[in-house]
Formats: sequence, C-alpha cells, structure tokens
Amino acid sequence: MTSNEPQAVRDPRDELPEHLPALRAFAISLTRNMAAADDLVQDTIVKAWTNFDKFTKGTNLRAWLFTILRNTFYSDKRKNRREVADPEGVHAGSLFVKPDHDGRMAFTEFRTAFDKLTPEHREVLILVGASGFSYEDAAGMMGVAVGTVKSRANRARARLAAMLHLEPGEQMFAGVDSTTLAVMSRSGMTAA
Repeated sequence: MTSNEPQAVRDPRDELPEHLPALRAFAISLTRNMAAADDLVQDTIVKAWTNFDKFTKGTNLRAWLFTILRNTFYSDKRKNRREVADPEGVHAGSLFVKPDHDGRMAFTEFRTAFDKLTPEHREVLILVGASGFSYEDAAGMMGVAVGTVKSRANRARARLAAMLHLEPGEQMFAGVDSTTLAVMSRSGMTAA
C-alpha cells in the first residue's frame, strides 16, 4: 500500500469485543450490581448491533458504545423508579469479601465512599478518570457542556476526598489497582 492510499477502516462489528471489558466496568460503576451490569452491557450490544448503520465509521466506537450504555441505564432507571433501593448497602455488602490487610481496608473505604456519590459523579469519574476519556469526549457522551463535566469531576473528587478525610496531596493507597488510582489521580488525593 502506498502512502497515498487511504487506510482501510475496520468494521465496527469486528472491533466490538475489544470494548466489552470497559463497557462492563462502566456498567458496574453505574448499576453497582454485577448481574444488572451484565444485563446492561447485553442491552447495549444488542442496541449497537441493530443500529450500526447509524455509527460513522472511523469515529470513536468506544465513545458511541458508552453513550448507548449510559442512555440505556438512565432510561431503565426512569422506568424502574419503584424499585427498592439498597441505601444501607446490606445486599451490596454481602457481595464482597472482608479486607484482610490495610490496602484492602483502604480500598474498601474508597469503594464505600465512591458508592455514596451520585450516579452522575460516579459516571464522570469513571469516564474521565478510569476510562481515560477527555473532558470533551465525556461531555459528548453525557450530553452536557465541557464545563459541566469539569465541574462535576472536581466536585466528585472533592466529595471523595472529604468523605475519606484526606488532606491535599495525602496518599491513601499503596498497591491498589490502576482504575482506582486513575479515578483519584486528578484530585490531589494521591501523589501521581
């Protein structure tokens, strides 16, 4: 192929499996329930598959999929307002193993605090922190202005720091996973 010939664009159907782990992580962050997250990812894939004619090849497939997942989550949430909540975390707490050392205890404290954030704050931290989307990409997926994304991210990080009783620059974790550090990295809660 010469440099004057255009690069072939991959069929998005072939690229779809590469995005499943990120979709599942995002779904878990929104639903806080593994089974519900798996159902949400499945619904997202079905909607994407049946609407690939609306996807513009060569654009960001992951952002398109995340937008479908997000819209599906909030549509389902509006439909299911009568569901019983788990505000005390009784059910959610039964799904986790008790920490057996300080690192896991710190991570458990982080998860508890993260769970107390609003869905909008969890969403923005997952998108711009853990998933690595730019503020602009996140704004497009969320259907809000870039300034709104920045504001939500800053408020969410500040809320997490307050709930965890962290001082600016204080490092909470040693040896935690990269997703947690990515969510917290722009907040001043850890030393990057």
